[in-house]
Amino acid sequence: MQDLYNKWLLVSDIDGTLNTKSFKLPENNKKAIQEYVENGGNFTLCSGRNLQSLSIHYNKLGIDTPAIYLNGAGIYDFSEKKIIYENPITPEGETIILNMLSKYKLAQLTVFSADKLYLVTRKCIYGLVVSKLDNLDYKLCKNVNDVPRSIWGKVSFFSTKGIISKLENEFKSEELSDVFECFKTSPYTLEVVNKGVNKGNAVLKLAELLGVEKKNTAAIGDYYNDVDMLKRVEHPVCCGQAPDDIKAISEYVTCHCNDGAVADFINYIKTKYIK
Repeated sequence: MQDLYNKWLLVSDIDGTLNTKSFKLPENNKKAIQEYVENGGNFTLCSGRNLQSLSIHYNKLGIDTPAIYLNGAGIYDFSEKKIIYENPITPEGETIILNMLSKYKLAQLTVFSADKLYLVTRKCIYGLVVSKLDNLDYKLCKNVNDVPRSIWGKVSFFSTKGIISKLENEFKSEELSDVFECFKTSPYTLEVVNKGVNKGNAVLKLAELLGVEKKNTAAIGDYYNDVDMLKRVEHPVCCGQAPDDIKAISEYVTCHCNDGAVADFINYIKTKYIK
């Protein structure tokens, strides 16, 4: 049986997927993951969180498959304690982002590295909230030159709906679409990463590193920032509370995340495909 299980890679989003809406890990999810891993299966997490935040959830599960952080900007092997793949924002991209910050003076910028947050100029409310939620390490940078270069996994702009829409249009313009990927995570926040960085590409990269064929890749998510992942894997699954257009691209819809969506996901893959 282990020969069948280890040929598969199952990947889960965290918030609203692995965990409940109140950020709790359902016991049936934990049990299903442990049973799947004990049978030789590869199970891991894929998140927009940095490593410090991701590790809080990863370490509860008793898994050892490398995890995907910062929406696909990197893959980290917790067993070996090393980054095995990364695709940070380029120096050219860093300069463009800082110019945007100068242009849109009401926007706040948070820079995410693998292990730290950098809150850039002004009162960075969004960055402070993110850092406080998981007690993450951060640095307040009164001057943009205080932010270290070449470690920008992703950045997040926080502002009014109007400014965020303008920023989105700028980053998706013909001029910049070859440099960046960007997506709204709320009407007030826009995340920007290097071109080619998304959860879907990272999952397939991890599958390649593990020697898992694409036909044996499966993932579960709950929202629009999971779309790339669901579109790229062979077997896309979403939670019961996901928007209808997310359900439309999924081959299976689980129960609500509050009831153990990941346990439902694992059971579906096991019973339908791993025989």
